[in-house]
Amino acid sequence: MIDCSHGNSSKNPLLQPEVLKTIIAERPQTQVRGVMLESHLQDGAQKISCDMNYGQSVTDGCLGWEKTEALFLEVASTLAVQQLAQSA
Repeated sequence: MIDCSHGNSSKNPLLQPEVLKTIIAERPQTQVRGVMLESHLQDGAQKISCDMNYGQSVTDGCLGWEKTEALFLEVASTLAVQQLAQSA
């Protein structure tokens, strides 16, 4: 299991997609069987205050849902192509 957040993305949640794409590209040569992303409804993080944004993390910075969904669809497509190549 690899965490795409924290140190692997230099604590920048918007770099998580690049980390995941690297993991997926290297997957045929590795034993990686799982990944973890920091995701929430909205990108980033916020401080607790009287003026907070709904759906934005108050702890670690996160990748927003729209970016997470697009990333998962791209990864699913990439994995399908890898699987076809392996079975050929």
